[in-house]
Amino acid sequence: MLAVRAGEEPWTEAEVDEARAELMSEVLRLRGEIHSSEDALAGLMRDSGDGAGDDQADTGTKNITREHEMALTANAREMLSQSERALERLDSGTYGVCERCGEAIGKARMQAFPRATLCVECKQKEERRY
Repeated sequence: MLAVRAGEEPWTEAEVDEARAELMSEVLRLRGEIHSSEDALAGLMRDSGDGAGDDQADTGTKNITREHEMALTANAREMLSQSERALERLDSGTYGVCERCGEAIGKARMQAFPRATLCVECKQKEERRY
């Protein structure tokens, strides 16, 4: 039985299956996105060569494009990690439990943001620190 907040209905099997399917779909999408980004990066690295004949604008554009692609890949990797972790928590029965305070995150929050690991209160405290 997955955690819920006071006043919330327990998770139904269909809702758990829906959460799992959404997370699995996200994992597959992100893996594909990472693969495409890695291919694009490899192409950028291959095409950049030694830069002979490039003017400063060409070199700058190539660097910005490469950095942008690297940032997108890093973001996709982080989201993939979060999604895989959510699936592990779903399998272990800890899905919906705040990793900081141990209270229920809330079914509605989990349905809106399936990768959540913190309840709203703990997330707000975390955000105020930064």
